[in-house]
Amino acid sequence: MSHSHPARNESAWLRPMVARPADERHRTATMLELFFDLCFVTAVAQAATAFEHELAEGRVGHGVLGYAMVFFAIWWAWMNFTWFASAYDTDDVPYRLLTLLQITGALVLAAGATEAVRHEDFAVITWGYVIMRLAMVAQWLRAARADPERRRSCLRYAVGILVVQAGWVVRLALPEGSGLATFAVLVVAEIAVPVWAERAATTTWHPHHIAERYGLFTLIVLGESITAATGAVRVSLDTHAGLGDLAALVVGGILTVFALWWLYFAQSAPQRLTTLRVALLWGYGHYFVFASAAAVGAGLALNVAHATGHGRLSDHAAASVYTVPVALFVTLVWLLHHPTPVRIDAADLVHPVAVAAILAATFAPSPVLVTGILAALLIAVRLTLSARAARTTPSAPLNP
Repeated sequence: MSHSHPARNESAWLRPMVARPADERHRTATMLELFFDLCFVTAVAQAATAFEHELAEGRVGHGVLGYAMVFFAIWWAWMNFTWFASAYDTDDVPYRLLTLLQITGALVLAAGATEAVRHEDFAVITWGYVIMRLAMVAQWLRAARADPERRRSCLRYAVGILVVQAGWVVRLALPEGSGLATFAVLVVAEIAVPVWAERAATTTWHPHHIAERYGLFTLIVLGESITAATGAVRVSLDTHAGLGDLAALVVGGILTVFALWWLYFAQSAPQRLTTLRVALLWGYGHYFVFASAAAVGAGLALNVAHATGHGRLSDHAAASVYTVPVALFVTLVWLLHHPTPVRIDAADLVHPVAVAAILAATFAPSPVLVTGILAALLIAVRLTLSARAARTTPSAPLNP
């Protein structure tokens, strides 16, 4: 039987941080969670802009590595808050204040994103990240006090996060040559904390709430990609760039983002989140979904600049900056939402073929436009196959 939670129209001074039921009805994202997402996207935008700058200067490897490292901090802090809130959102004054403290950390992180990506200076971004994570330690300690059934799990989260944050701070004092190796070790430690903690007792995360939260963040990141590309087009128009080339880029970019949105939200994520193992793989896999979605905007902006004679990349290199993130997004969404088939049919071959075609578009005369057309064709084929399956099996739900 589903349980209800106390009314949350106004914040109470203090509520016991008991676990919310995993089958709670009408569990939706709160206004505080939406505000949290919007502030985090500021950090995403800064990382994507710095990434675009590095690519434009021809420092592809350096830019990709820096972007991947910075995006991990953004994604991991966002993800940990999201899963905690799904189980323990009390919406009282301490909870709100600690969440606002995490938002402050995200803004500090955003301020340091450019220096981290471009100059490998992780001081500001580390302190912003540590602020966010220490606020999470306080949240987990509150949960441990109020939820005896899952106290061991909550304490494991608190201790694990605290130890790893000490590692991030120590990393700042280490010699420059050890930066990448220590980063990799600490990333593994961060990812291991939930696996270790949940073994003691599984927290009561809500499948529909989690799916909605991830979907909303995907929406915001895709929207940020459009905003970044729009800014690039405006600058290009101010420089009297060729309207024909820009029109192809704009149409291709719009078709691509529309198709990525359609592809992501055609899936029924809550039906997949049935076990902790599947949920962890699904949640961790979204690092690449979010990162590639943000990179699509950076790639589109870079191609606009390239079309107007700016940047040091070759035509094919500039094209790959756009086609590779799109192909990665399509691949990850398909893998994360697609059940293991008992037999291979036409629908299972559509996505691999589309991914191969999108990568091949790197060498097309107008790669962004071709990519957009291919992405739109992918949706059209999915709809056609879905409609055909529904006619063959009337009881099967239409899920394009």
